[in-house]
Amino acid sequence: MSDKEYENGNTDIENSLKPSETIPAPAHNASADSVAKIYTCPDNEDYIYIGRQKFRKSELYEAFGGTLQPGLAPPSTHKFANPAPLGLSAFALTTFVLSMFNARAQGITTPNVVVSLAIFYGGLVQLIAGIWEIALENTFGGTALSSYGGFWMSFGAIHIPWFGILEAYEGKESQLSNALGFYLLGWTIFTFGLTLCTMKSTIMFFSLFFLLGITFLLLTIGEFSGKVGVTRAAGCIGVIVAFIAWYNAYAGVSNRQNSYLIIRPWQLPSPERTLI
Repeated sequence: MSDKEYENGNTDIENSLKPSETIPAPAHNASADSVAKIYTCPDNEDYIYIGRQKFRKSELYEAFGGTLQPGLAPPSTHKFANPAPLGLSAFALTTFVLSMFNARAQGITTPNVVVSLAIFYGGLVQLIAGIWEIALENTFGGTALSSYGGFWMSFGAIHIPWFGILEAYEGKESQLSNALGFYLLGWTIFTFGLTLCTMKSTIMFFSLFFLLGITFLLLTIGEFSGKVGVTRAAGCIGVIVAFIAWYNAYAGVSNRQNSYLIIRPWQLPSPERTLI
């Protein structure tokens, strides 16, 4: 799509991918690892090579939080709507509510109200959006949204008596805290792994996953240490994460046809971007 369409957040692609038959990379870049690199086409500056495939530059997606694309990528060959804003919105609202509870806002200490959101919105809806991303050939978006949809469903299950999870730890509060600590530690590791894949994207895209990783880390420390203050700090950062997720969701929905306020992405520095 054109730069103007990209800035507008418009993800409707009228033209399918231009021919990208498998061809050798340019001769001057024919090194053993050329498959993983990006090159300008020496014969025509309107085209570039991604690995051994040739694409028109104007049709490539740049990294953008509104589409959950962490790097330069060709557009999907399927003409579906962009599911990223739906998944981001589901994540944002559920994270906002739970983080307000973790921050002890209005003196609330029981998080069970968030269970309904965790199962149906942050869980089911986000999982559907993640599967939709996979259909659109977005591996990162599908992995992130489907995984966090699973996180919210599993979190809801912990607080539903029918599953008997909390009941199994009655009289074993220290074991419950450590068990939840390991549960959150796993999500911390996973989130920082995703964060590494957003380091060439946009500021708000990277900030979303980096601060989410910090939130999970503080929640983990809070469970292991039993320090309420650490959990409250995690809640405060979680609220910020929720608003960043809403920001990225809005970036993926808004365009000049439906809004006067358009989100312009701020790209993080990337050496590959200078090549095109």
